[in-house]
Amino acid sequence: MTLDPLTALSPVDGRYRRQAEPLAAFFSEGALIRYRLRVEGEYFIALCRLPLPALRGIDPGRLAALRQRLDRLTRADEERVKAIEAEINHDVKAVEYRLKEIVVELGLEPWREFVHFGLTSQDINNTALPLALKDAWREVLGPALEEVVARLAALARQWREVPMLARTHGQPASPTRVGKEIQVFVARLRGQLGQLRAIPFSAKFGGATGNFNAHHAAYPEIDWIAFADRFVNETLGLSRTRLTTQIEPYDHLAAFCDALRRIHTILIDLNRDFWTYIALDLFRQRIRPEEVGSSAMPHKVNPIDFENSEGNLGVANALLGHLAAKLPVSRLQRDLTDSTVLRNLGVALAHGLIAYRSLLRGLGKIALDEEALRAELEEHWEVVAEGIQTVLRREGFPRPYEALKELTRTGERITRETIAAFIAALAVPQRVKEELLRLTPHTYTGIVPDFEEEDPA
Repeated sequence: MTLDPLTALSPVDGRYRRQAEPLAAFFSEGALIRYRLRVEGEYFIALCRLPLPALRGIDPGRLAALRQRLDRLTRADEERVKAIEAEINHDVKAVEYRLKEIVVELGLEPWREFVHFGLTSQDINNTALPLALKDAWREVLGPALEEVVARLAALARQWREVPMLARTHGQPASPTRVGKEIQVFVARLRGQLGQLRAIPFSAKFGGATGNFNAHHAAYPEIDWIAFADRFVNETLGLSRTRLTTQIEPYDHLAAFCDALRRIHTILIDLNRDFWTYIALDLFRQRIRPEEVGSSAMPHKVNPIDFENSEGNLGVANALLGHLAAKLPVSRLQRDLTDSTVLRNLGVALAHGLIAYRSLLRGLGKIALDEEALRAELEEHWEVVAEGIQTVLRREGFPRPYEALKELTRTGERITRETIAAFIAALAVPQRVKEELLRLTPHTYTGIVPDFEEEDPA
């Protein structure tokens, strides 16, 4: 059976393959093999350049050729690794054997046993995975989130001066500005992105139980800790965790998952707010004539992009939450539960990427119905009661809150005329009455902040 949208078990590889496909370069089985081969090869090169006594005299040109070969890994290399794995039933050992074949092809056969020298599988896994995650974040996920933030910031600037009725507990409340409400999300997202960027991409590299036992036994004169620091931090561009068991503790990966979950939670909040504004007819969706909104009701234009985004963010967060809670917990030196769980990291990130793309589509379709916004404000003159009673407090008027409460909670609709009549009857100076009459639902919007053009992080 071929894998296509009709046969794929996971919607990430089926219905949503096109949106999620950029992540296949980092989290597919083939990608994992390529990253593992890259780490194994770079480690071999680093040993040669140390150099160990048994590795002296290797032609630097052959090492350069090896690195070039690692930069040109093909589907055939991936398939060869899988074929070896099918024979020996060990995925990382299969990578080691494939690299040894490549080393032999490049004329380095006398030194082939220094491939995977002194290492355990997790020295490869716990460097390959953070490398893949770092690349995926910088090349795909980070830019996609930045695009969401930039689009929101543009809408906030565009609608900065447009007044709208606010709602607290779902009820009409003191008016606000459309742009300010969107900018709240921009500020929240920027803050959380800044925290996520501060999390290092950590890696483990220290032998079977983290102590360089085999390395030290073979070459006790070598400072293996310094070597590993240079290899992980400088050659691979990661951050080496120096004290470990057989595996990386995953604390920083858990922090990454938790930080991304917080970003997703903010986006869920955003999706729900925009969905509600559409439901209230304050936001309109630009219509594509060929689209169908309902199989029964021809008039419908559903907010499907915001719904799709919300749903995928929920799935992503469920997986990210499990990763964050499970990965830092491992029995004694190591159990194998991290291996199978980590294979779902790409799935979690793919659902997030699908959500970002859906949200961007939704944001690209919306427009303000400014007439509806004005009409809604005109329907709710009671919202200026807060401002009136506060000015009256300033003037020493007796029991102003109670006076406005009595006016506005009769069950009758409060209109411009209702408010004007109330103000006219107040025993306050004329200048205060004129000040109060200037308070309208359209102007009582408080202070409009200066929006940051640049990401402060």
